[in-house]
Amino acid sequence: MQVKNTPKIELRDVAKSFGSKRVLQGIDLSITKGESLVVIGGSGTGKSVLIKSIMGILKPEKGSILIDGEETRHLRGHARDLHMAKFGMLFQGAALFDSLPVWQNVAFKLLRALHVPPKTAKEKAIETLASVGLGEEVGEIYPAELSGGMQKRVGLARAIIAEPEIIFFDEPTTGLDPIMSDVINDLIVKCVRDRGITALSITHDMASARKISDKIAMLHDGKIIWTGPTSQIDHSGNAHVDQFINGRAEGPIKMQIRRD
Repeated sequence: MQVKNTPKIELRDVAKSFGSKRVLQGIDLSITKGESLVVIGGSGTGKSVLIKSIMGILKPEKGSILIDGEETRHLRGHARDLHMAKFGMLFQGAALFDSLPVWQNVAFKLLRALHVPPKTAKEKAIETLASVGLGEEVGEIYPAELSGGMQKRVGLARAIIAEPEIIFFDEPTTGLDPIMSDVINDLIVKCVRDRGITALSITHDMASARKISDKIAMLHDGKIIWTGPTSQIDHSGNAHVDQFINGRAEGPIKMQIRRD
C-alpha cells in the first residue's frame, strides 16, 4: 500500500554506464503524484537513458528506482508487466506504424497487450482522438497522410488511451513550428492535468519546458545539478542552468567544435 506523500517516482543514486562511458553518475530525483517534471540538458547528457532506466528498458548498475515506493529494478515476469502497464510514452518522432490506420495505432496497446475486442478498441480510439482535437475521419487514414503536428497528436492519443498513471514525453515539440509546438504543449498540459497523470519530459525546447512543467531539473555530466519550481528557473543561481536556458555559447558548458 502506498504511504501518503510517497513520491510517484523516486530515483536514489542511480548509475548507468556503457563500457567506460559513465552516463548517469548517481541520479537523485523525486516526482510527486500528478506533478509534471521536465529534465533539460544538452545532447548526449543521458536524458533518454534516464527515461529508459525508469521504464526498465535499461538496467542501471546501482541505485534504486521506486514507483509508488516499490523497488522496480529487479522486477520480472508478471510483476514487470504490471509495472509497465502504469506507463504511457510519447516518442520523439511519434513512432507510428505506417502500415496501420490511425485508429489501430492509437489502440495498439488495447488490441495487442490488453486484448480488447476490436470494435470496443476502435470506439475508444475515436473517443481519444477527439480529446486531442482530431475527428473520427482521421482514424481511417494512415500516418503518412498526416502532418507532423497531427502525427504528434495521434502519438499523444496513443500514450493516454490506456489511462496510464505516468507518461514520458521525449522531445514532444521536435520538428514542429512555434505555433504547432504551442498547440501540442497546451494538449499535454490539458491531458496531464485533466487525468491526474504524473509526467516526466525531456526537451531542449525551453518554451515547451516552461509551459508543460511544474518543476524543472537539469542534467549535466551525468548528475542532476539543479532542481526547482519552473517559476524559479530564471533565478536558479546556477551558471550552467543560466547558460543553457538563455542559449549562450559562452559559459561553463563547453561544446566540442571541430576547426579545420
